[in-house]
Amino acid sequence: MLHCVKAIAEPRRQLTTYPANDLAALKRAVEVLRRGGLVAYPTDTVYGLAADPANPQAVEKLFEAKRRPPNQPVPLLLASAADVALVVSDVPEVARRLMDAFWPGALTIVLRKAPSFQSAAVGETVGLRVPDHPVPRELARLLGGPITGTSSNVSGGPEPLTADEARSQLGDAVDLILDGDRCPGGRPSTVVDCTVEPPRIVREGAISRQELERATRTKFL
Repeated sequence: MLHCVKAIAEPRRQLTTYPANDLAALKRAVEVLRRGGLVAYPTDTVYGLAADPANPQAVEKLFEAKRRPPNQPVPLLLASAADVALVVSDVPEVARRLMDAFWPGALTIVLRKAPSFQSAAVGETVGLRVPDHPVPRELARLLGGPITGTSSNVSGGPEPLTADEARSQLGDAVDLILDGDRCPGGRPSTVVDCTVEPPRIVREGAISRQELERATRTKFL
């Protein structure tokens, strides 16, 4: 008589998913970030992957989860324009005009990092954005500083628009997922480098050159 032997799979860590519109869930997510964990969350474009950029172990975990080279910095998301002072010490006038005109929104502004802000997630310059979505803003507010704003996918993979798509790519490398239904996707944020003069458009995305120049009365490279 043949006996079937059932293979015993190693237990997998249960990935926790909470509704993104629940304040208690947001507070749990921030506890995860403070412990050095990773949180997937909805934004005004795609699902993002949050780590505390001031925590070296968390940043290392983020790059490993995304299979992203550590020499490729990631943008940071802020709760409000006032929090720029946590990351940079010198904000040119043109950058302030951009913040006033387009934040919250699809504009990433590159500025020189303040020496006091230490993070392996960025280089000597840092891309900052205040997103037009309450979840990442509230995460940053509760954390008391910026969160990483990279997408919650493996580098080179499709950008996830749902919690399930984020889970399928990163699996249990993520400690908690905030499920906010489907993200809108669409064009990525426009990226403007304000460390040079005149400022330079690194990527023209959701906000056009004409809109930038009209709002700031400045010609861009």
